[in-house]
Amino acid sequence: MIASRTELDRMKEDYLQVLGRAKMRVLVCAGTGCVANGSLEVYREIKRLAQERGVLVDVDFAKEGGALSERAGGGTDSRQVGATVTRSGCHGFCEMGPLVRIEPGGLLYVKVRPEDAGEIVDRTLCKGEVVERLVYHHPGTDEVFKTESSIPFYRRQKRLALARCGRIDPEDIKDYIAHDGYQAIAKVLAGMTPEEVVNEILGSGLRGRGGAGFPTGKKWEFTRLAQGDKKYVVCNGDEGDPGAFMDRSVMEGDPHRVLEGMMIAGYAVGAQEGYIYVRAEYPLAVRRLKKAIADAREWGILGKNILGSGFSFDIKIKEGAGAFVCGEETALLASLEGKRGMPRPKPPFPAVSGLWGRPTVINNVETLANVPGIILNGKDWFRGFGTEGSPGTKTFALTGQVVNTGLIEVPMGCTLREVIFDIGGGIRGGKRFKAAQIGGPSGGCLTEEHLDLPLDFDSLARVGAMVGSGGIVVMDEDTCIVEVARFFMHFTQNESCGKCVPCREGTKRMLEILEKIVAGEATREDVDLLEEIAWAVKDGSLCGLGKTAPNPVLTTLRYFRDEYMAHVVDRRCPARVCQAFKEFYIDETCKGCGKCARQCPAGAISGEIRKRHSINTQLCVRCGACVIACPFGAVKEG
Repeated sequence: MIASRTELDRMKEDYLQVLGRAKMRVLVCAGTGCVANGSLEVYREIKRLAQERGVLVDVDFAKEGGALSERAGGGTDSRQVGATVTRSGCHGFCEMGPLVRIEPGGLLYVKVRPEDAGEIVDRTLCKGEVVERLVYHHPGTDEVFKTESSIPFYRRQKRLALARCGRIDPEDIKDYIAHDGYQAIAKVLAGMTPEEVVNEILGSGLRGRGGAGFPTGKKWEFTRLAQGDKKYVVCNGDEGDPGAFMDRSVMEGDPHRVLEGMMIAGYAVGAQEGYIYVRAEYPLAVRRLKKAIADAREWGILGKNILGSGFSFDIKIKEGAGAFVCGEETALLASLEGKRGMPRPKPPFPAVSGLWGRPTVINNVETLANVPGIILNGKDWFRGFGTEGSPGTKTFALTGQVVNTGLIEVPMGCTLREVIFDIGGGIRGGKRFKAAQIGGPSGGCLTEEHLDLPLDFDSLARVGAMVGSGGIVVMDEDTCIVEVARFFMHFTQNESCGKCVPCREGTKRMLEILEKIVAGEATREDVDLLEEIAWAVKDGSLCGLGKTAPNPVLTTLRYFRDEYMAHVVDRRCPARVCQAFKEFYIDETCKGCGKCARQCPAGAISGEIRKRHSINTQLCVRCGACVIACPFGAVKEG
């Protein structure tokens, strides 16, 4: 039980001292992406072989007399020997997983398989050699990058919220404490008033990282000043955007940081109870958060009389059922209360009347993960990153037709060009960049003319987009913009709670029109009606889901109207994606084998054996079965 800041500091020093006895530390990525690719098998095999070779320093601890002592592994010899092997959170470079990082020095092995474990143990852990075939080789130049910091994907990043992800064992509270964990709450409880804490967050300029970017300090101030016999802190971990996994990675890779941010928020606003609302589709995040809470309680960092300060705060987890609308704060609160997750009109805002009618501060995971760093290093330190209006950094989930997909964190104001071409490595297959959807279904479409646009709250708002939660889906020249708009509208229409008419009916009508366009059945008037309905939904909807649902449509109409017109007027899909506009023909290389005719479900192909066949375009259903069936490549798309 840690009863004071002095004991917290002693625990940190004890753990660092024992860790320091190992010559190397192996960190195997155990984020969801790497786990799906077999990283846990890699971890087990490296650990097994290291133990077999006698180089494993098994760092385990027993509590003796209030201090920590080594119980197994490297013994009492003060010399550096062997290596520790542990799991870590997400390293971010998902395209190259499973990842294995070796410290000191940050040596990074990519796409590691269990069968590589023997070479890693024998050459790197035993002899200190680098296995060159496992380090990152640039796909364009074949240049070799041995350390994580030298790889272009990492070089342009600045990790604040993700600082410990990939650097610590997320399931070991001692590892968190050894890396300055819980020092921020200790500093707060040792000598800061709630007002001083709020002012520090206000002065930092931290804005909410989950959507609209409302100043975090303002939320805290409103809640602190609100009257109520009880107050709450709620962490919004209901990340539902397609292609977004920023909050999940923080919860999986550094769960104690989220708890610490909530504790500081609780002290600042006068709350003694907090809830983490996390979707049940994140089982690994849920499990690690539950363990973090249990460990923090066991060590006396969470619960009654924290660090002997008199301040008490506890946290519970609520697993959501995956409704996208519950990312909206009032719908989230309704779900927490056991009701159907539906938004309510504001005011009153949650800061005044939130969970069970009490003042409640709601912040998303990334926002809270930034709080300990601001408290420890000061508001001016945080303002040293980003822009004047958008200080700090932002995490983005970079996906789509980009060479390097993964989780990144960059200073606010970094350009789209830097993100896609410097960090992301450019477009797959050397194709041309076409657009990027930023902010998920709530965001907007950015084009080639926006490549040098700073990615910050204000700059994106001026072009009709938003930072949102931070998903970036990159599209190349083969992407149909109208189909992209239809995809996002289908998502938001399904996720609409149906409470208000503009969202319930408007998104349905918009989806119908978009489906007519991609089916080749729409007119110019339909496009005009689509835009009119989009503005009505945006202006008239009750909550953020409805107000932002038309953004993908409005921005694609703004920047790619000619592509809509091509579908409607010219009856063609410029990207040759939409099935309704595909036409197939058979060229002179046809050998007359008849395989295409036998596979055609509509009987649209005819011809004599050993003679060129033909396709009746009136009967063709454009399924493409003939293309797949032809062994000579004679069936072409016109």
